[in-house]
Amino acid sequence: MKTVIVIPTFNERKNIREVLSTLFRLDPKFDILVVDDNSPDGTADIVKELQGVYPNLNLLSRKEKEGLGSAYVAGFKHALKSGYEAIVQMDADMSHDPKEVVSLVSELKESDMAIGSRYISGVNVVNWPIQRLIISYVANIYTRLVTGLPVKDATGGFKAWRREVLEAIDLDHVRSQGYSFQIEMSYRAWLKGFRITEIPIIFVDRTVGESKMTYSIMLEAAVMIPRLRLWKLFRWHR
Repeated sequence: MKTVIVIPTFNERKNIREVLSTLFRLDPKFDILVVDDNSPDGTADIVKELQGVYPNLNLLSRKEKEGLGSAYVAGFKHALKSGYEAIVQMDADMSHDPKEVVSLVSELKESDMAIGSRYISGVNVVNWPIQRLIISYVANIYTRLVTGLPVKDATGGFKAWRREVLEAIDLDHVRSQGYSFQIEMSYRAWLKGFRITEIPIIFVDRTVGESKMTYSIMLEAAVMIPRLRLWKLFRWHR
């Protein structure tokens, strides 16, 4: 299955070298697409340097910071246009263990979408403040109750997709960012009838660089969740 790993970046200079070198050590044949939102810290320069070492490394440079969801949509469109059959999405800060990429893609033999889940087997999160952990855990319970989406980790960002799923979702109508982007994409896939699998992962919070999580992102998710329910009731989704 022809696979690409899509990694969005904004000011990840301190992390990007490690995550890319780790992935290519695991499998030099990985295809990786970094989507950079004009990081002022020079993240794209590091990627360009590494392109001289790793021929399967590609860079999609955008003119300005447009948000996580927009970066993923741009990466997904590029992957579909390039003919990839499986698309993996993951963070650039080593929070997602690169070793789990193979496991996620393997799940696509029986499923249409696979989620690396922090909550499918207990709570597997390391280095988060207890307040953030509680917010995340409760947000996922709230999402299940309101939308009916049958996954334990709707806000997780470590996923693998069959191209057919992304083709069926109208990416031009995906507007949300952050947590809400992760929820919206999984919800759209579920409404289309695709098979979703969760596999347990251990999420280790970044040790280098600054988190992109903000209160505005959390507020967006809180507003988006009931809106998704309305989409289903009134068939506004596409």
